[in-house]
Amino acid sequence: MSDQPIEIVRLTPHCGAEIRGVDLSRPLGGPAFEEVHKALVEHGVIFFRDQRLTPEQHKAFARRFGELHIHPAYPRLLDGHPEIMEIYADETSKRVAGEDWHSDVSCDPRPPLGSVLYMLEVPPVGGDTLFASMYAAYEALSAPMRRFLEGMTAVHDGEYVYRGRYEGASEEGKTYPRAEHPVVRTHPVSGRQALFVNRIFTRRIVQLADAESEAVLEMLFRHVETPEFQCRFRWQPRSVAFWDNRCVQHHAMWDYYPQRRRGLRVTIQGDAPFHRA
Repeated sequence: MSDQPIEIVRLTPHCGAEIRGVDLSRPLGGPAFEEVHKALVEHGVIFFRDQRLTPEQHKAFARRFGELHIHPAYPRLLDGHPEIMEIYADETSKRVAGEDWHSDVSCDPRPPLGSVLYMLEVPPVGGDTLFASMYAAYEALSAPMRRFLEGMTAVHDGEYVYRGRYEGASEEGKTYPRAEHPVVRTHPVSGRQALFVNRIFTRRIVQLADAESEAVLEMLFRHVETPEFQCRFRWQPRSVAFWDNRCVQHHAMWDYYPQRRRGLRVTIQGDAPFHRA
C-alpha cells in the first residue's frame, strides 16, 4: 500500500474516476481496498497511471475482488497465464476486441464482475476506450419505459459472436455460452438499477414478439450510446483501467490502424444477474 493518501478525481458526472496514490504492484491493504472498491462501484470505471505490474502482481490485484475468469473463446493468452488475455492489434489485424458497445461476456450464466486492463504499448494517437454508465442509461429512460421493461429478460448468445471470429482457433466440438438475463439488473453492491442489454451479445427480449424485440433493443442500443453517459480514456503506457462490468459498457476505438496497441487483461468472475424492484 502506498504511503501517500489516495486521491480520487472524478472525470465526468456519470462515469469514470482517476485514482492517484495507489501502487498496484503492492498488496492492497484493507482501507485502500475499501476506497478502491467504493470508487469502482460509484464511478463504474477507475483508472490508474504509471503502474509497473508483473503478470503475478496483475492477477493478485484482480483476485482481491474475486476469482479470476477464463474467457470461453479468446485464443491469445499470455504464456503460462491462462487468466491473462493479450489485447493486441497491428497492421495485420482484421478486427479488434470490443469494437462496439458491450458488456464483457454477457452470454455467460455468470458474466464477469469486471476487468483490469494493463496497457503496455499505445499508438502515437488514437486507441482510446469509451465507457458508459448503465446506471445513467437506465435512469434517463422515461418512467413508462422503465415500467415496460420491468421483469423482462433477454437472451445473450456467444455463438453469434465467437464462432469463426478468431483465426487459427480450434472450434471442433466447441460450444459457446448462452444465457437469459434480466433487461434491467440490480447491482449487488450499490443496489442501483442498471440497463443490461448490449449490441454485441443480446439477441432478443424473451417476452416480446420478434419484431417488437428488435425495435425495443435497437432503441436501447442507441440509447446506450448517448454521449452524456460516457467518459473517454486516453491510454498511456503502463496505464490501468478497471471497469465494473455490471453497470458499465465500453467500446474500444480502432482508429489507429496500422499502428500497434498491446495490453494485458485479467477478468474477474461475477454472479448471475438479478433484478430486485
